[in-house]
Amino acid sequence: MHPVMLLPDHADTSELRKALWRHRIGHRITDEADGQLLWIADPRQHDELTSLVERWKQGEPLELQHSAKRSRNMTSSLTSLKQVPVTALMIAISVVVFALIGVFGDQLIVTLTIVPIGISGGELVFGQLSQTLSSGQVWRLLSPAFLHFGWMHLIFNLMWVWYFGRQIEALQGSRTMLLLLIVAGIGANIAQYLTGTVLFGGMSGVVYALLAHVWLMSRRVPRSGFFVPQMLVVFMLGWMVFTMTDMAGSVGFGNVANEAHLGGLLVGLITGWYYSSRRLKKH
Repeated sequence: MHPVMLLPDHADTSELRKALWRHRIGHRITDEADGQLLWIADPRQHDELTSLVERWKQGEPLELQHSAKRSRNMTSSLTSLKQVPVTALMIAISVVVFALIGVFGDQLIVTLTIVPIGISGGELVFGQLSQTLSSGQVWRLLSPAFLHFGWMHLIFNLMWVWYFGRQIEALQGSRTMLLLLIVAGIGANIAQYLTGTVLFGGMSGVVYALLAHVWLMSRRVPRSGFFVPQMLVVFMLGWMVFTMTDMAGSVGFGNVANEAHLGGLLVGLITGWYYSSRRLKKH
């Protein structure tokens, strides 16, 4: 978060806050000794924010006309997608794969698992990772990240990919985001495979990598623009620990790729430490 300006101490900022959220401007307002301090998440929206604040101070209406608002929202959405192409592509591929599984079923799933899966003598037979890679099927190191086995699994993961991914891509660029996807995806998949599990999938390992990366950047370089609510960090870490317990299985949350979560978290801590250290050295 970046400080922008002080607002009058006792001013009612409710309408201003609503307008800022309608314009998709991430912000917060904190009470300080000299007044209310307005912060912004993305410095590139500074001019738009100050324009709204000036209109608010002058008592001008902050509501957009319906047609203008709809046009602005469409333009804003397209602009947002153009600014975060890797994050948008991750989500699009995951949705397309999920839809195609409904058409091709197991035939597509076994094409994307970390090693080939077949049937011999009425039993499942799994290939070896070394043989799989030597045969040129290197995509299998990453492809399980795009496999989801239910709507809730898909929506939950992609919601966090969008939340964390667009921060990273907007503040550190598409190249860094792509590198994180590849390293975290492969790291999480290998961590899960080493436990002897083959039939797994999901973007959860990548999500935990993005969480750790954003959290470390926000903690070590507060002025970097990264932000994650502390309670969200507590919730997601608590959820990861919960799914490792026997209680998770008893309430229907069995077969969770816990090692993938841990592998992704470790990758995110490493990348977050590396990039935050580089930023600190520059200053």
